[in-house]
Amino acid sequence: MKLQRHGTIACLALTAVLGLSACGSDNNEPAGTSASGSASAADCAKGTLNAQGSSAQKNAMAEWIKAYQQKCAGSTINYEPSGSGAGIQAFIAGTADFAGSDSALKEEEQPQADAKCGPGGKAIHLPMVIGPVAVAYNVSGVDNLQLKPATLAKVFAGKITKWDDPAIKADNPSAKLPSTTIQTVHRSDESGTTDNFTNFLSKTAEADWTFGKAKAWKAPGGTGSKGSDGVASSVKGADGAIGYMEWSFAENAGLKTAKIGNGAGEFAELTAENAGKTIAGATVEGTGDDLKMKIDYNTKEAGAYPLVLVTYEIVCSKGLAADKLPLVKGLLGHAASSEGQADLTELGYAPLPDSVRTKVEAAVKNLS
Repeated sequence: MKLQRHGTIACLALTAVLGLSACGSDNNEPAGTSASGSASAADCAKGTLNAQGSSAQKNAMAEWIKAYQQKCAGSTINYEPSGSGAGIQAFIAGTADFAGSDSALKEEEQPQADAKCGPGGKAIHLPMVIGPVAVAYNVSGVDNLQLKPATLAKVFAGKITKWDDPAIKADNPSAKLPSTTIQTVHRSDESGTTDNFTNFLSKTAEADWTFGKAKAWKAPGGTGSKGSDGVASSVKGADGAIGYMEWSFAENAGLKTAKIGNGAGEFAELTAENAGKTIAGATVEGTGDDLKMKIDYNTKEAGAYPLVLVTYEIVCSKGLAADKLPLVKGLLGHAASSEGQADLTELGYAPLPDSVRTKVEAAVKNLS
């Protein structure tokens, strides 16, 4: 199976790049997990959880929930991929036990989220899913497309409208580019994927991208589609289309993905190893158990694919309801385990660097 083979290669590559301690080997099991990577009986809890948010992590969350529920009878876990913005609002409103978000809470959202937690509690960010953002395209006769950030910015800003534009030709000197009209596809819902994509453009192509960084799409033109799966479907359905989405959705839809120019002046292919090179240079800027990360989109690391995002689980450090706490800790503990992270490689995600994963695991244990 293609994705399984891809996953094995990806895990081996990330072991080399990031020093991961496990690729799902039975010999690397910590105490308390089964060979399948499921939570042990000691981690099991009964009850119901309702969470929502990032659609980029939908496939990862579905895998973790399946593994946990197979091992832990009596647990019901619902995750709605409603988008990062909707997930945060649901968390603030108290209708989500935790939220998935591809970007950190805004300055004005943090106190609102903190207020949902009990005395002394705070809404913290737990990086759980690393998803390279694919720039996927559907252009007849065009393979191995490569785009500098400035060219990409002009395309999505509507400044470049034809596939045979001189700027695209300059990035692809040996390609035969048609005069097909470019159809850009963006998220119609508020999205952390959009937030990361526009942040990338604003940091790497400031002169050509004047729409800033935001979860809501602000550039004119293009077609809006809901969710990463909606964007992937729209790109697949139209010759001349190009869109951004979390990598696993491009993989699942069988879409071609562009090589993206990095700070070293290279066109980097989207692979788990190349994404891992950018992730390895990310820094944790939160304090204590709040593990917000800062990514260098202008990384000069040779071969680094620069367009990556981190999906956080946003959860209360303290003040979780007594009937929810064990189940939140059980599920997120499984997700943060080496086995839970290794499962991601078959789904088009990159595992957390082990140096970050162990911090997330410790933070989950500290939830109260």
